[in-house]
Amino acid sequence: MQLTGYFNVAQIILSIALILAVLLQVRGGGLGGIFGQADTVFRTKRGVEKTLFQLTIVLVALFIIISMVALRIG
Repeated sequence: MQLTGYFNVAQIILSIALILAVLLQVRGGGLGGIFGQADTVFRTKRGVEKTLFQLTIVLVALFIIISMVALRIG
C-alpha cells in the first residue's frame, strides 16, 4: 500500500471517531430551543464531558493535519 493509502485509512478512522465524539456530547437545549424557550443556564464542563470535549478538539486537529499532509504528498 502506498503512503497516501495509509493517510486515507487514517482519515477514515479519524472521521468515524470524530463523528462518534460529536454525537456523544450532550447538549441541554432539547426541544425547548426549537420553540423559542431560552436555555441561558451557564455551567462548566466537568469530568467525562470535559474530556470528551477536549478529545473532540484533538481529533479535529489531527484530522486537519493528516488532511494537509495527505494533500501535500498526493
